[in-house]
Amino acid sequence: MESGGGKLRGKLGSKLYKGMLTTFLVFVVIIFVFPIVMTTIHSFKTPDEIKTELKPVMKSSDEEGQGQQEQPIGEESKYVQLKLIPSKVTLNAYYDILLAEPQFLMLFWNSMKLTVPIVVGQVIVSVLAAYAFSQLRFRLREPLFFAYIVVMLMPFQVTLVPNYIMANSLGLLNSEWSIILPGIFSAFGVFLMRQFMQVVPYSYIEAARMDGAGHMKILLTIVLPMCRSGMAALAVLAFIDNWNMVEQPLIFLKDALKQPLSVYLAYISEDDIGLAFAASLIYMLPAILLMLHAEKELVEGVQLSGVKG
Repeated sequence: MESGGGKLRGKLGSKLYKGMLTTFLVFVVIIFVFPIVMTTIHSFKTPDEIKTELKPVMKSSDEEGQGQQEQPIGEESKYVQLKLIPSKVTLNAYYDILLAEPQFLMLFWNSMKLTVPIVVGQVIVSVLAAYAFSQLRFRLREPLFFAYIVVMLMPFQVTLVPNYIMANSLGLLNSEWSIILPGIFSAFGVFLMRQFMQVVPYSYIEAARMDGAGHMKILLTIVLPMCRSGMAALAVLAFIDNWNMVEQPLIFLKDALKQPLSVYLAYISEDDIGLAFAASLIYMLPAILLMLHAEKELVEGVQLSGVKG
């Protein structure tokens, strides 16, 4: 009887734990998804409705029973009245962004011109460097990789000044290459791919070498097929990181017409609040679609990257 009662209490405790964990995870998901949902809803509202909702109102203590009254903004508690359903659905913001203002699409293309070459170049360079660090035996291999780790742990603001000096000396300022070249040679990509390649059984490589295969054939036929999830994870992470960059374009690109969309979003004024929501939603779409398409590879890649250090 005691054994049966203990099992029953164990099952109840397990169900309670799972229920609490599920509730907590749902709460966390709601917190993260709520801004995206509100951005989507507000992009279909009129500017006047958005301004009315987001206008702060204060509730005085002597008027609690009489409802809320709009007052000037003070230092007391402020409230906003958000509505999940628009009073009037409109596509004017999308029309202005996509058709009436060609600047948006031009800056969207600028973001693509910066991000895609960085992602492609970073994957190629990271694969080649990681293969050297994981499969080749040479002097100073470990100190060099330790230097990569140190660079990876540094905030990118630390490397902005050296990159600026180098770009200035090479005459690359106000050019896309001043951003693309530093982005291609990312220490994080080398670290991530090295973790994957260390999992590749060394016996496979030794067998290929006995058959006369060179390093390039070993890389293409043995290593890369076993590291596809790592390459996919690196591509997704590199895309999201460089798609959202702001500081680098502000420093290296003085011409506003060459700057990416991420910089443009920071300059949308409060008078164009409806455009800000529509532009933000369109700006999020590439990253969201990429994450949904490569979710399995990303999760698998991040998990496998820590199998062997």
